[in-house]
Amino acid sequence: MQAKFTVQIDSFHKISNIQNAWSHEDYRALMSIMDFDDDVDKMDAAELREMCMMSLNDLEPADAAKAVLTHLFPELSKGKIDQISHDMIDDRSWEEYPDCLFHERFFSAYALLREAFNGIFAKPTGVELVITVAAERVEDMAIFDESLHSSIVRLLASGQGDDALINRLYEDQIKGTHFPEAPGLVWQLKQIADEGTTRKFSLVSSYFWMENFEQVEGFEAESHADVEE
Repeated sequence: MQAKFTVQIDSFHKISNIQNAWSHEDYRALMSIMDFDDDVDKMDAAELREMCMMSLNDLEPADAAKAVLTHLFPELSKGKIDQISHDMIDDRSWEEYPDCLFHERFFSAYALLREAFNGIFAKPTGVELVITVAAERVEDMAIFDESLHSSIVRLLASGQGDDALINRLYEDQIKGTHFPEAPGLVWQLKQIADEGTTRKFSLVSSYFWMENFEQVEGFEAESHADVEE
């Protein structure tokens, strides 16, 4: 059953990188992939990051991309990584790669490579959103406890109209009872307040999916939870 909600856009900010997307361990792993010989264990966090960026910049852009993708996508074959790394300068893989579950990692790859090369790579555009969701009945809020990502993505899709790209590409999942792609559309999501019939959420996503909310203060929408198989 579809529950009805009122959604208020509390804040909408464009971003070109995700805070804390790259950890000390990530940089160390990248240095290893690039065959960096110095003892990275003795470097502090700032020194390690700076050395990693310099090492990436010492490579050709495609080779640097290959190193970053090798670290981020262990499930991809070497041939696939080689192909993508040569296409990255012209492609927008954080929007265009067929499997949306890879999009957040591509976004972070572009952010790092763009910084290392002072441009060259396309500038990724994401959004940080804070929304307040209200319902008439507290029971309607249960969908966010049952399947948070799927319920929020359906809610945001409902607020964009049938002609929005998200609704055209994922119509079956939005109308259906199983939405495994939802974490690929809303990358980071957390509930930051619960007052019974209203809840506040913060999320990070691609501008590609959320641009329709840039000039919107609020909307009415419907959503439902997944059904466990």
